Amino acid sequence: MPLTLDPSESAEGPLLTKVLDELGGEIVSGTMAPGERFTLQDLSSRFGISRTVAREAMRALEQLGLVSSSRRVGIKVLPEAHWAVFDQAVIRWRLSSEAHRAKQIVSLDQLRKAVEPVAAALAATNATKEQAQELKALAEQLMELSEAGQGNTDAFLEADKRFHTLILECSGNEMFSTLTLPILYVLEGRTRYGIMPNDPHLDAMAYHLKVAEAIQSGDSTGAENASWSLLRGVDGFVEF
Repeated sequence: MPLTLDPSESAEGPLLTKVLDELGGEIVSGTMAPGERFTLQDLSSRFGISRTVAREAMRALEQLGLVSSSRRVGIKVLPEAHWAVFDQAVIRWRLSSEAHRAKQIVSLDQLRKAVEPVAAALAATNATKEQAQELKALAEQLMELSEAGQGNTDAFLEADKRFHTLILECSGNEMFSTLTLPILYVLEGRTRYGIMPNDPHLDAMAYHLKVAEAIQSGDSTGAENASWSLLRGVDGFVEF
């Protein structure tokens, strides 16, 4: 589960964030390969930071599973199998890496397929009247934006993120809700890195409305099936 590290809580917040982003990005991209070793002094010299900040960076990377440290070996870069892959920082770094971007989006999309149709089915039972109405309004907004050729805009992204967040919230399953951030990153990544076309297929967009209508009518099977159709439809026009 996400560690949600917040370097801003440190007195050296902005500097620590910069160091973490650079080191984390290098480890995730493979620029710093598994097994590579370095020391706190190396970090201090490279970034012009105190040993205190270097130590905080090392501990943060340790928490994320990107490095291990010991007095005998120093700091060692760990392979992907050790990474906290649900953490938003790791996801962000992987999306920023051209070598890992497609794999990260596919992994997030597979997670989404495993969760969202079931969440939609539960939402048909658990959503309030107000939530169901909001889902339908969002689905209609997404259709309008798509028809206007605005499928790759911030307005579309924000409406889409809210739509899918609301489905997870409406499910009534608190564990599904904890997966909101990783699932939203697949939507964010597709838009930020130009994978979404400007005019998504309207047939795929129409499934947003079918999901919302099934949830509004309390049709669990219909909501689950429409969600599956939506996710498969999106696969058809995402452009890697």
